[in-house]
Amino acid sequence: MENFNVELGLLWKKLETWGEYAVLMLPNLLLAILLLIITFKLAGLIRGWLEKFMNRFSHSAALNNLILTLLYIGMLLVGFFIVLNVLNLDRVVVSMLAGVGIVGLALGFAFQDIAANFVSGVIIALRRPFRVGDLIETNDYRGVIQRITLRTIDIRQLTGEEVHLPNKTVFENPLTNFSVYGTRRVDLEVGVSYAEDLEHVQQVVTEALEDVKNRIKEKEIEVMYDAFGDSSINFKARYWITYKKEIDYVSAKSDGIIRIKKAFDANDILIPFPIRTLDFGIKGGEKLTEQLEHLTASMKNGKPLGGNGQAGYE
Repeated sequence: MENFNVELGLLWKKLETWGEYAVLMLPNLLLAILLLIITFKLAGLIRGWLEKFMNRFSHSAALNNLILTLLYIGMLLVGFFIVLNVLNLDRVVVSMLAGVGIVGLALGFAFQDIAANFVSGVIIALRRPFRVGDLIETNDYRGVIQRITLRTIDIRQLTGEEVHLPNKTVFENPLTNFSVYGTRRVDLEVGVSYAEDLEHVQQVVTEALEDVKNRIKEKEIEVMYDAFGDSSINFKARYWITYKKEIDYVSAKSDGIIRIKKAFDANDILIPFPIRTLDFGIKGGEKLTEQLEHLTASMKNGKPLGGNGQAGYE
């Protein structure tokens, strides 16, 4: 019974000590609550002001949201640490900072790919090598950009499929942007007969391509011969077009082919077929008709054929 009274007395003294400390800390507690409310209000106001300011200079919504969120969290952390300091919890602050460092290091090793995609997304948002709506080709994928996030680039391929490419993959590999300049060159490969007047062919092709779809009039049409083919002399017809979508390029190329074909037909210019020579193994100047006569006679007489496909003779 005596031990119980002693323990009860110690507990009561402890509660009295806590009560006295709570009374002493009450002004600090009220001040801490007030500082916490001010921190949230001030962080919200600063975020709203910065959002209006950043929208004037940056058109990347993802990057703007990232920066604003980081600043907002940073301001809240500063206010939270000040509140802990007011409550005389300095040791808690030091412990929390150490814990945040250890947790951050562990997460960095565990989520390396996610971090790499995130950093690549930030760099892409800053450099802006492409925009939503651009036609790009990268990592064997070709399509129109639908969305740009801080983790992936989402493109819709020309055949309709949607592909989500990690930012790290896009950032580290070559990329072709077909839409960046708004123009594109069409190259047509054509062959004409060796008997044609090549200068006349150049003139005919140039005139035929003058009014091709979407052609940029300020840039000249180029018709240049580049090879002696097996059955034709080959040339390339090149012209520039305005380019917004892939259909612009496909239509202009198709229109150019149609116009060249019509011009060739109107001027009796020949696009030769490939020539193939068949070797029947005829030797010694013997004609094919003579070979066929020997073969027919041999089959009628029932004589076997020689090893070279000719009738056997005694």
